[in-house]
Amino acid sequence: MSVNFIDYGIIFSAKYLGYVLLAVFLILFIKNRNKSFLLVPLISALVSRFVFTEIIRFFYFRPRPFVEKALIPLIEHAPDASFPSGHAAFYFALSVGVYWHNKKAGLWFFAASAAISLARVFAGVHYISDILGGFVVAILSYWLVKSFSKNFVSFFKKKQDQISVLP
Repeated sequence: MSVNFIDYGIIFSAKYLGYVLLAVFLILFIKNRNKSFLLVPLISALVSRFVFTEIIRFFYFRPRPFVEKALIPLIEHAPDASFPSGHAAFYFALSVGVYWHNKKAGLWFFAASAAISLARVFAGVHYISDILGGFVVAILSYWLVKSFSKNFVSFFKKKQDQISVLP
């Protein structure tokens, strides 16, 4: 099987662009003085990928396109559940959080997340509906983590205030 220039772009985006995006996120995290606001996107990305995506996959199994259509994918992948896309869930949750705090950087994150996700469709390991499902999971995950973090922070702030008032 011959691999052309476009295939290389798809392979890079599907397999390695996520690492570049994570490196940029870590640089933002390290350079930012207020690290706490970047924890919400990171936690929501992890929850989105490793909790919600896996729960959905446990109850609903859809084979990957290369399994269902007997294709050879551009990238190696286990023949596990396809819906929702874990990559889309993770990177779009990260993107929503970055966008919430920095619109310009967030748009770049969204563009990279879309490139990763679409490359995985072109590589034959996802359907476009898997990507859309991952996107919805990402948004819901970010909203839940952000809501919970507000309650969590206010709860501990109240406890801290109560402790500091004690004689």
